[in-house]
Amino acid sequence: MAGLSPPSIKLPGLSLHPDNSNNGNGGGNGNAGHRRARSRSVLKVEHVDSSNEEALDQAAYANINAEWVNRKGAWMIHLVLIATGKVIIDAIPGMTQNISWTAVNLTYLACSYLMFHWVTGIPFGSALHSGAYDDLTLWEQIDGGAQNTPSRKWLFSVPVGLFLLSTHYTNYNPWLFAVNLSALLFALVPKLPIAHRQRLRILPDENSGITTPISGTSTPPDYFRPPPELRITDAQFR
Repeated sequence: MAGLSPPSIKLPGLSLHPDNSNNGNGGGNGNAGHRRARSRSVLKVEHVDSSNEEALDQAAYANINAEWVNRKGAWMIHLVLIATGKVIIDAIPGMTQNISWTAVNLTYLACSYLMFHWVTGIPFGSALHSGAYDDLTLWEQIDGGAQNTPSRKWLFSVPVGLFLLSTHYTNYNPWLFAVNLSALLFALVPKLPIAHRQRLRILPDENSGITTPISGTSTPPDYFRPPPELRITDAQFR
């Protein structure tokens, strides 16, 4: 028994190398494992969601940033500002009525869009609502987001009335009509109920997925390279 040696077990020599059988242009499916990424969109529409916690924070205190539109004199101030702006612009030497009415219309629409549809959040008292209005515009805060309220109808009708006046007093000039109409649509579309809590993003920063491969190779090649395969053949046991 002492002269007997334990049987030897021959282990195969293992080699690790990547499987390149599917790589190259001849395989036809060289990039089958890599899905082509979706093209990046130029325009993207995002919806601003609202949680139950935000609804409770919004209802905790009165929103003094938006409640002024229902106060006495809030409607009349629009007419006063329009009339004041018309008088100031008419005082410019050499000003014509065509340019004057167009300038008044464009100025009011620009200020209205900036105030009601561009700036988000509330400038004061934001801590009372725990930032529940940070993502909402002033138009979306009016009347708690309810649609077709008297204040919303008034704010919708003022730009339309000013557009009709500017069109009439510019003698229906086709070029000025096109400019005023384009500005009117730009300011009225965000006021529609279908645009409530919607955001139009141009060239969004986030990527839509994996970078599209270029020239048949993945980008970057080292990151998406599959792990090496372990191959064992019968010849390795001989």
